[in-house]
Amino acid sequence: KRRNEAHGVDYLFVDKDEFQRLDANGELLESAQVFDNYYGTSRSQVETYLAEGRSVILEIDWQGARQVRAAMPESISIFILPPSVAELERRLRDRRTDAPDVIERRLRDALSDMSHWDEFDYVIINDDLNRAVEDLEAVLAGSGETSSTQNAALRQAVARIIG
Repeated sequence: KRRNEAHGVDYLFVDKDEFQRLDANGELLESAQVFDNYYGTSRSQVETYLAEGRSVILEIDWQGARQVRAAMPESISIFILPPSVAELERRLRDRRTDAPDVIERRLRDALSDMSHWDEFDYVIINDDLNRAVEDLEAVLAGSGETSSTQNAALRQAVARIIG
């Protein structure tokens, strides 16, 4: 838990033993260890929202998205990319929440993570926030063809970003 995060507001926090119990009992829809922390999504909470007819958006990494797609093949997956690796580094440094060595590790891991973009249904390049929101809204409305990973122009843009 970061110093500015609150239990029940930002996330639900449990200790490592409880997390491992939840995971072992199949109570997590997805789980992963990222940057020395454990993350997961409550299966029952997602299922309750879906049963109520609500849409559910999960902010998870590629590992978690892979698990969700396996458990719920009807889900739609969206990968958010920075406009460049240099911009990602600038954003991480400007947050001023991590030590330089942690930022370097996050950058190395991010480059590896970005290589999984084509496992997703859509990619949104977060260059301009307003445009990224419009692209996301289009995907959610079912009209996000320009953000589809099948779109040749998008594939070229991604190639320029991650090489």
